[in-house]
Amino acid sequence: MVPLVGAVVWEVVSRYFFNKPTEWSYDLTYMLYGSLFMLGAAYTLRRGAHIRTDFLWDNFSNKTKGWIDTVAYVAFFFPTLALLFMVSMEEFSHAYANSERSEQTVWRPLLWPMKLSIPVCFFLLMLQGISELVKAWYLARTGEELDHREKVEI
Repeated sequence: MVPLVGAVVWEVVSRYFFNKPTEWSYDLTYMLYGSLFMLGAAYTLRRGAHIRTDFLWDNFSNKTKGWIDTVAYVAFFFPTLALLFMVSMEEFSHAYANSERSEQTVWRPLLWPMKLSIPVCFFLLMLQGISELVKAWYLARTGEELDHREKVEI
C-alpha cells in the first residue's frame, strides 16, 4: 500500500502544486492497485470476510455449514480458480513473449509484471482454499471449528 499511496500523493502534488503531471503515475497506480486487490483475496478468505447470506447461514448447524462449504469448495471454488489460473497464465505468457506494453500513457511500461501477479494471486488463493477445505471437512465431520473466525461486521 505504501508505494501505491506514495505514487498517488506524488501525482497530486506534482499536478496541482507544480502544474507538472507525471507520465508514470497512472500506469503505476492501476498496476499496484490491481495487484493489491488480488493479493487481498486470499487474506479475505482466511479471515472469513467474503460475502455470505448470514441470515440463512446462522440457522444451520456446524456440521451442515461444514458440508455446505466442503461441497462448495470442491464443486465451485477449485474448478473456477483452476480455470482462472490457466487463463491468467496464458495472458501472462502472451504479454511476456510479446513484450506487451501499456497504451494508457506515454510511459508505456511492460505489462507482464502486473499480469504475472494475477496467476500468482490465484495460486495463493488456491493454497488458502486448501486450508479452508480442510477446516470445512473437519467441521462437517466433527461439528467443531479448527480455526475460529472473527465476526466481520459491515
